[in-house]
Amino acid sequence: MPLRRIVAILVGLVAVVVAVLFSTRAKERQTASAAESPAAPTVVTTQDGGLRETVNGITYHMPYGRPTRPFTPAVQVGDMLYLAGQIGTSASAQGGVVAGGIQAETRQTMENIKEVLEKSGSSMEHVVKCTVFMADMKEWDAMNEVYTTFFPNNKPARSALGANGLALNARVEIECIARQK
Repeated sequence: MPLRRIVAILVGLVAVVVAVLFSTRAKERQTASAAESPAAPTVVTTQDGGLRETVNGITYHMPYGRPTRPFTPAVQVGDMLYLAGQIGTSASAQGGVVAGGIQAETRQTMENIKEVLEKSGSSMEHVVKCTVFMADMKEWDAMNEVYTTFFPNNKPARSALGANGLALNARVEIECIARQK
């Protein structure tokens, strides 16, 4: 076989290999680009007027409509719910915390948590972890008297710490992690 023909065949083979490599890399770039681009959100209005928005497998539960503050009341990943901290506010408190001190605030805080859980598809029985922030750790025993009534059977894991100032001058703020029902 003449040398010219061998060179022509080799050049042809090299061209085919280069074309396959470029084609494979282009497909890899397309796949990577598609994986990096965020999926379009899916928004659902709940029966009670709340919203649920799912983006990239994360569901944002907004039981009272779009939040006016820079956080979402509950965020779901898989079957786990992560609740934002709640304080003892109520409609009757007109934008502030309820009157009556640490026990009244703890009771209202826990009622708020219970409501967010229920509107997000869970319950107090599914809470696995709480973090309690307190303006004064000397009120720990008084807070516990109310807190424990919301977990009559199995108590979730919990951390408690003193904080130098809470939103709306609250005495207590509690955040929770729970499983979906």
